[in-house]
Amino acid sequence: MEVRIAPQMPLADKLKILADAAKYDVSCSSSGSSRRNDGTGIGNTLAAGICHSFSEDGRCISLLKILFTNECIYDCRYCINRRSNDVPRAAFTPDEVCELTMEFYRRNYIEGLFLSSGILYSPDHTMELICETVYKLRTLHRFQGYVHVKAIPGADPALIQRVGFLADRMSVNLEMATADGLKAMAPNKHRNNILKPMRQIQNGIIQSKNELTVYKHAPRFCEAGQSTQMVIGALPESDYQIMSVAENLYNKFSLKRVYYSAFVNVNEDKDLPATVFGPPLLREHRLYQADWLLRFYNFKADELLNEKRPNFNLALDPKADWAVRHLEAFPVEINRADYHTLLRIPGVGVRSARRIVAARRFGSLTFEDLKKMGVVIKRALYFITCGGRMLYPAKLDEEYIVRNLTEQNKPGKDGKLSFMADGTVYRQMSLSDYGVQPG
Repeated sequence: MEVRIAPQMPLADKLKILADAAKYDVSCSSSGSSRRNDGTGIGNTLAAGICHSFSEDGRCISLLKILFTNECIYDCRYCINRRSNDVPRAAFTPDEVCELTMEFYRRNYIEGLFLSSGILYSPDHTMELICETVYKLRTLHRFQGYVHVKAIPGADPALIQRVGFLADRMSVNLEMATADGLKAMAPNKHRNNILKPMRQIQNGIIQSKNELTVYKHAPRFCEAGQSTQMVIGALPESDYQIMSVAENLYNKFSLKRVYYSAFVNVNEDKDLPATVFGPPLLREHRLYQADWLLRFYNFKADELLNEKRPNFNLALDPKADWAVRHLEAFPVEINRADYHTLLRIPGVGVRSARRIVAARRFGSLTFEDLKKMGVVIKRALYFITCGGRMLYPAKLDEEYIVRNLTEQNKPGKDGKLSFMADGTVYRQMSLSDYGVQPG
């Protein structure tokens, strides 16, 4: 196969092409590794998040995000780097990637490396080059900072295994939610070739953890886990299908993150969506919100959506949308509800729910206490009581609550909130207003 990489291209020109080509891969934000500097190298990953995300200590961290090459033997219809596109092509050498990483780190531009790639000649050849790159970075340059590497589907498992002991995180992009969708958009890729390295990485992580319980200095395999990415909006796949696949990946492959990338029409293809109004970014946002509910709020995909209602309400976040469709579960008494019930309340997050549970041991909580704990009162007030009373005379009516949640809810000139504009007289409401006796 003809390779169209320009010979003797300056390193700066390569960087410009291959950094720009990497921008469509969003699965680079990560954390969770504890690789420490042992005093013989440079860099560490202690308590660090990566690339426009935040670490546990609140720092925003960045990384060098590049493709090894944008040359590719595949012709995926949604990809700017597909074989049939006439775009400038470039490829680094392993030494060039090492040089860039070390020089950028020394200048305090980055704290890690995210390395993906198109397919140069074959999956094995590409994975060999990536493996050589990370090996040199770790051994020759003694770089002990964060490294996230793409595992190439179809590559020799031995190469993926070797990289797994060198990288902090690996990822394999699922691309499309369904096998039929992948076949339509990426005819050269096969679902089994993607799931196979996912399973291998999962097994490697489990084995490594087991060995570490016996041997303290056993080599660590992908300590920060693995992730994947799905393109959203290139096909008529429903949100229910996408979230069901994501839930399955979390449960069966122990993924740390599933990333959702709004489809950007970068190719002239009559069979691709026109995206007249731009990429479906709001839909992408709702999927991320729902993904958060799966991972941290104990929700299930079929609680949020179903076959009769397969897509999210773009006007409401998924948690609020679930709440207004399940008003029989509300109002919730803050001073009595268990932790898992608290997580279901719009405006109550994981941290605020934990604070509520901890603070209740010392006395009853008020709405002012909740506000100090980080509860978003303007969202939660429709669904909670404190000491059997609601903050405002809000009605447990779906249309009423939706209307007010989608408004700005700023006090008017008369000092009343927008939901009081119907002439309702202000008074504290209790559970007895809804036929419920506290206790």
